[in-house]
Formats: sequence, C-alpha cells, structure tokens
Amino acid sequence: MTNDTNQPDDAGTLPIVIYTTMFCPFCHRAKHLLNKKAVRYKEIDVTLRPVERLAMREKASGRNTVPQIFIGQIHVGGCDDLFALERDGRLDGLLKGAL
Repeated sequence: MTNDTNQPDDAGTLPIVIYTTMFCPFCHRAKHLLNKKAVRYKEIDVTLRPVERLAMREKASGRNTVPQIFIGQIHVGGCDDLFALERDGRLDGLLKGAL
C-alpha cells in the first residue's frame, strides 16, 4: 500500500489506525477483516521505522507487538482482540461509532 493508508487521499484523517510490519501474518489477517468490513483505515508500517514503532508502543501502553489497532480513541489491541470483538458482535458498532 502506498502512503501508509488504504485510501491515500484520506491520510491523517482516518479514525481507524493499524500499526503493522511487512511480513506479519496477524497484520494481514486483521487488515483482511477490516477490508471485508469495507472500512477505510490508516496503516502505519513500522518495519525498519524505529520512531514510528516507539510512537506505537507509547500509544499502546507499552505493547511492542503488531498489529496494534486503534478505532477512534479506543485501543483495541491486536489481531486476536479485533477478532474477539467480531465474534462477540461488538466490532460493527465500534466501527460505526468511529466513522
């Protein structure tokens, strides 16, 4: 993806942010779910980008693993957390509230 977002013209204004690395299968799985939901999000690839990874860690209360997903001001967590919200039927409402 170019410009770290799946909709380059919306860079910086999207309420859904996912921090990823290039070869992370959990990142790809989380992005697939968001794409399936047809929501736009900003992707920040922290592969070889220590400044962005540090910012992610600070924003994610010290978590250093990827993906780290934020919907609005809510830190969802990682891929398993995103899928747990989906399984519990709460993800759509959270996404709708952020958009």
